[in-house]
Amino acid sequence: MTPGRRRLIVGITGATGALYGVRLLQAARRVPDVETHLVVSAAGALNLQHELDLSRNEVHAMADVVHSVRDIGATLASGSFRSAGMVVAPCSMRTLGAIAHGLADNLITRAADVVLKERRRLVLMVRETPFNLAHLRNMTAVTEMGGIVFPPLPAFYHRPQSIEEMVDHSVARVLDLFDIDVGGPRWAGLSPSAEPS
Repeated sequence: MTPGRRRLIVGITGATGALYGVRLLQAARRVPDVETHLVVSAAGALNLQHELDLSRNEVHAMADVVHSVRDIGATLASGSFRSAGMVVAPCSMRTLGAIAHGLADNLITRAADVVLKERRRLVLMVRETPFNLAHLRNMTAVTEMGGIVFPPLPAFYHRPQSIEEMVDHSVARVLDLFDIDVGGPRWAGLSPSAEPS
């Protein structure tokens, strides 16, 4: 790691919404002091191809460091690996369940387990609807462990004109949780003329 850079672990799993992980990597790349460490699951790679026509190698090129999801002995698997935390974008219900129950069976779930045990920030951009009771209980368990469940629900107060604008707003909000400012619209309050009489 270059001195003075903040490491951010990014996991991309097999839920729909691969664009969230890609736009997050692209946004973080614009911040000079952020170093991204990427792990893509097999299903995540399939979704990148299916939803975005992007190969695994094309997405790998967007990160500073890439780790194999099967490399359970990677640096990310140890608490001695210093990082600002981890984002899973998107986060499948399978990955959520594994994290909620401490099943560190691949590098994404192990890295998340390490982030939680070291009391660092873990943000899961969960993608599913509607939620069943197992999903809700797993989200509660992760929240009780200190993780943040962040379904990427779009905001409309900034009047987005495209899917990319909606995605980028969610990505900016997630990065805010790590004190990484990538710009974008922020709520400025209602103008006096907009207040109800």
